[in-house]
Amino acid sequence: MQKNLPRKNKLTAETSPYLAQHAGNPVAWQPWSDAAFETARRCDVPVFLSIGYSTCHWCHVMAHESFEDEEIARLLNGNFVCIKVDREERPDIDSVYMRFCQALTGSGGWPLTIVMTPDKQPFFAATYIPPRTRNGKTGMRELLPRITSAWQARKHEIISGARDIMEELRRSQHRPMHTEPCADLNEQAFSVLQNAFDKENGGFGHAPKFPSPHTLLFLLRYWKRTGMQPALDMTTATLKALQRGGIHDHVGFGFHRYSTDPFWFLPHFEKMLYDQAMLLWAYTEAFQATGLEECSRTACDIAAFVLNDLRSPEGGFYCALDADSQGGEGAFYQWTFDELQILLAPDELRLAEKLCGARRQGNARDEATGVPTGKNILYLAQSPKRYAHQHGLELQEVAACFERMRCKLQEARSRRKPPARDEKILADWNALMIGSLARAGRALAEQSFIDAAAAAADYILSRLYAPEQGLLHCRSGNAAVTAQSADYSFTIWALMELYQAVFDEAYLLRAISLQRELDERYSDERTGAFFTTPADAADLPLRPLDVYDSALPSANSLAVLNLQRLADITGRVAYTRRARRICDAFADRLQRMPEAYCMLMCALEYERSERSTITIAGTPGAADTQALIAAVNRLYLPDAFVLLHDRNGPANGLAEHMPGAMLKPPLGNRATAYLCRAGTCQAPVTSAAKLERLLRS
Repeated sequence: MQKNLPRKNKLTAETSPYLAQHAGNPVAWQPWSDAAFETARRCDVPVFLSIGYSTCHWCHVMAHESFEDEEIARLLNGNFVCIKVDREERPDIDSVYMRFCQALTGSGGWPLTIVMTPDKQPFFAATYIPPRTRNGKTGMRELLPRITSAWQARKHEIISGARDIMEELRRSQHRPMHTEPCADLNEQAFSVLQNAFDKENGGFGHAPKFPSPHTLLFLLRYWKRTGMQPALDMTTATLKALQRGGIHDHVGFGFHRYSTDPFWFLPHFEKMLYDQAMLLWAYTEAFQATGLEECSRTACDIAAFVLNDLRSPEGGFYCALDADSQGGEGAFYQWTFDELQILLAPDELRLAEKLCGARRQGNARDEATGVPTGKNILYLAQSPKRYAHQHGLELQEVAACFERMRCKLQEARSRRKPPARDEKILADWNALMIGSLARAGRALAEQSFIDAAAAAADYILSRLYAPEQGLLHCRSGNAAVTAQSADYSFTIWALMELYQAVFDEAYLLRAISLQRELDERYSDERTGAFFTTPADAADLPLRPLDVYDSALPSANSLAVLNLQRLADITGRVAYTRRARRICDAFADRLQRMPEAYCMLMCALEYERSERSTITIAGTPGAADTQALIAAVNRLYLPDAFVLLHDRNGPANGLAEHMPGAMLKPPLGNRATAYLCRAGTCQAPVTSAAKLERLLRS
């Protein structure tokens, strides 16, 4: 029967960069499809599923070690139907099987390795597997025959156990909840984060360390509401440590994925669009809250990287840059001391040594072995202010020298072969960048950021929307991948942010219509929350429903915030009820580990705050109108929403949804601001200074 197993790798026609990377493997990879599972059923063999993404370093390692190995390919091709999935293209598939992996092993990550029945019920899970057994970890050559033998000897037992496990996962995500979030849940989360805070290095926990921007967004909101200074101090200390560390690309800007050490020094070098978006959001809000120039400068650097290196000609944003390049992981970003000597003037070389930590013998070590590599990762070993004091220089002189050094290194780096770029354009990741650029453009008075956000939004709404399907997750060649709930909730959030930057009512109206589609197609009536997949999705063994905030916020977390804001600006209590139902549905999880749901905690902070709606009545583009808008944009107002009423005519579509806000008139011939806070409206003001004082009160 097994003689009919696939012998040909069928990934050559796939457009996903990750799948294309494996199209030349001797493994007979199949794309995820009904046909692949039907083959497994017909041949009575398990399915070997491998999930990864194109910029993943350990995915590359496992591919080179195992999937390019002829003997391992023979073991796979002779006993399994082998399927490859790009987790970024199909996050729903990844969500289901990553949940199984975490339940079975206590951890997760990529590459994700799953062995399952032909009915998609998993019974084995792992992440990276070496080609041969080493350091106590079973290798592929030993593991695959054991799985094959077990399947042949105990197939019915394996199938029964797999079904039981999947049924338990299904029950666990739909278990009815009857509690409401505790009144002190926000305080609990703050206390846990305070105890986990790394006082020496910033951030939370131990290595590997992730930036976790939504944790910082929660702390900023907690500080804003309570005045607890430690919450602000933890935020600014972490953002400063990230900016100064090797995780930050000081030459070409942007941030790498995460740090392998506690010091933010040695990163995994992939650069992901969603990391840039979330960090841009955090640095922007921190600047509004503190006025720290370091935060505004870093926000501008992140935006510059994205606009220079990740923007498509059509205006959308690409996914990522690879960790690996010619010379291995991170080679594109590192320098030998000899290279620095050749490229830099004496004062620049001194700065590279004393300020940026460069060493003649190199400052980097191999992550796995600890052996020195002879390469340098540039970081800020001390503050520029301290360096200036030590060398009798003005801070401006140090900044000018650093910029000369940076430009020379950037020009030299441009002659290297760059890391591969994953040019998928995903609705959810683009939405995060759109919203963050819009917010940064407002706060930093950078019109180019707002223009880029609008262009990307127009791209998503035109190219990744089909009337018969709704929003799409992405297009892959001629095929369209159905949207997940995150695509909807992130896009709704982005459009509300973009509206407040450009005041084009079409964006806010589209957000309202997308919320309606999300409600209709993704709702779980038992909990009020949103499934990951729409009701008509049928190619997974369970319909995932997530609230945990991982590297990205969960769709439900951001949906709660969206619903709360829509309730405030439209007055529709149905939005409020829906947001409350979602929070109630996950109350027990929040009480057990509130710090793991920091974006949902942001929504709870919004619920507890004195929320404000600011309506500015005036002529768009007029100086007095712009002055009032600028007064709002300067301030840290996470609990406010800004509307614009064109004094020259009533709003068209928006008046239907928010007639009270849209009918507020200007006073005389001057632009006028109306502030309604916590259900009470203040007297209108026409002065930007008075508006700012009112908002600060």
